[in-house]
Amino acid sequence: MIKEAKAFSENLNFRKLKQMYIFALITIAITILLSQLLIQHNISSQLNDSRLINISGKQRMLSQKLSKEILILNSSLIDSNIEEEISNINKTLKLWKSTHIALEKGNDSLNFPNEKSVALSELYKDIKPNIDKIDFAVRNYLSHDRQTFSKDKYQDEIKTILDNVAIFLTKMNRIVGQYEHEASEKVTRQRNIEYGILSFTLLVLLLEFLYIFKPTNKKIEILISKLLISEKRAIKLAHDTEAISIAKENSVKELKSLNFAMENTLLYCRISPQGKIIHMGEKFSKLLQYNPSFDTEKSFSKAITKVVNEQQEIDQIIADKQRSGWQGELNTTDRNGNKLWLDMSMIPVRIRKEESELLVICFNITIRKNAELEVERLNRENIIEKINQQKIISSKIVENQENEQNRIAREIHDGIGQMLTGLKFSLESINLDDKEKSAQKIEYLKKLSLDIIKGVRTATFNLMPPELSDHGIVSSITKLTLELAKLTGKNIQFYNKTDFDQRLDSLIEINIYRLTQEAINNAIKYADSSHIIVQLSHSNKILSITIDDNGKGFDISTVEKRRNSESGMGLLFMKERVQYINGRVFINSIPGEGTRITFNIPL
Repeated sequence: MIKEAKAFSENLNFRKLKQMYIFALITIAITILLSQLLIQHNISSQLNDSRLINISGKQRMLSQKLSKEILILNSSLIDSNIEEEISNINKTLKLWKSTHIALEKGNDSLNFPNEKSVALSELYKDIKPNIDKIDFAVRNYLSHDRQTFSKDKYQDEIKTILDNVAIFLTKMNRIVGQYEHEASEKVTRQRNIEYGILSFTLLVLLLEFLYIFKPTNKKIEILISKLLISEKRAIKLAHDTEAISIAKENSVKELKSLNFAMENTLLYCRISPQGKIIHMGEKFSKLLQYNPSFDTEKSFSKAITKVVNEQQEIDQIIADKQRSGWQGELNTTDRNGNKLWLDMSMIPVRIRKEESELLVICFNITIRKNAELEVERLNRENIIEKINQQKIISSKIVENQENEQNRIAREIHDGIGQMLTGLKFSLESINLDDKEKSAQKIEYLKKLSLDIIKGVRTATFNLMPPELSDHGIVSSITKLTLELAKLTGKNIQFYNKTDFDQRLDSLIEINIYRLTQEAINNAIKYADSSHIIVQLSHSNKILSITIDDNGKGFDISTVEKRRNSESGMGLLFMKERVQYINGRVFINSIPGEGTRITFNIPL
């Protein structure tokens, strides 16, 4: 259970999940941070653009204010206000010029950019002559002496100022429009970038859901399910442990009783790895007529026998098998010179970390060995006669089994088959209010009834085909291959290569039929084959049946070792059946290519 949990934990790979999760979060955080930085940058840029547009619009106002102040100064009649008006005009001119230079060249204190687009640079280059003319005309106008000043005398400067102011306003409108156009492009570009960042963020979230959260959720559900199963197993293990503890206590009591029983019933002895007796059971001592009180050496081999060769053999066994143990039959001579046969087992037992001993358990098989020797002296003709009698008995058993199967087949076919057919017709007549569900249920029951009838007929055919008793082995195998091909959908072909048409003994025909049926069923059931070919041929002395399939094949030696498996027992029964009729079976199989089984039966 611990190994399963560890394997599942490694499969879940929390470290990799953590890395993927952190990567996804960092990706989302970076996109959000970039989005915010971009937004703040664009907001700052838009603020600058708004300031630029505002200041550009103010330039138009200042140019109009400058022309208005010039006109007011030109029409002023009060000398006391002239100096103040000139001062205002100078301030307006200075502010107008410095602001325009800041717009054109850039200004860090006002956050006006130094770099401009090509279109704006061209517009500022185009408007510069008009600004210079306005500046020159205003300064020239203001430089005249006020005392000799004549309104009509300087009408050219005023006209120059007014004409260029009008042109300045038109060109400044273009600059303001260009600023608005570039600001609009920035907003559009920002909106598109924001959409892109939003789409990327949503894509990351979707991928995180598909490849992180959803698989993780599924794996966690499986983990919880396995943990619940493990909890149930742990609870069961606790109960089992408690039961084992109780059983252990009972075992201790049983061991005490067993020790008493061993002393008086078993032939056992405990010896050291050097062959010295540690303890010998009472019954064993009586059998060997051994008294440990008079034995100073306490050698196990000497207690068993007085013959030197036999003692050396026992000592050699102890020396060679003290670690691995030994089991076998030992022929010794007792103290009276009689032959003694012992079925002996030497079992190594570890008492402490560096201390061990051998537990010797024996059975006195002297009587059995003498009986075996007596059996070997029996007349071989009597043994052969008994074997022949056993064959006759087995033959009758097989014949009776086949007769019983034939009877059961007729009963199934005539009785159960007709009843199931009646069930089918009865179900077809069902009429319920819910027509749709009723129709579905009826169709299902129809199919079920047909399957049951097919299964009954198949069982009937497998029990005893009538062709076997009526027409012989060729006809029955022909019918067998046709029926199995219909029932399984496999391509099963039968060829009578030598046109064999003889009738054989009924017992031989039955066994040939069963052998062929078993081989075909194995090809269908275990080999997963699609094509099966059955060939029958004969000579003067041999009838040969070969079954070829294109299935997955198998390793014959591996299957034969697994006698307790279904496939291993199937091959064993097949060999026993063919031997029963004095035949032989040959099996040739290649994994991944197919199998060929050949039966040779003497005629």
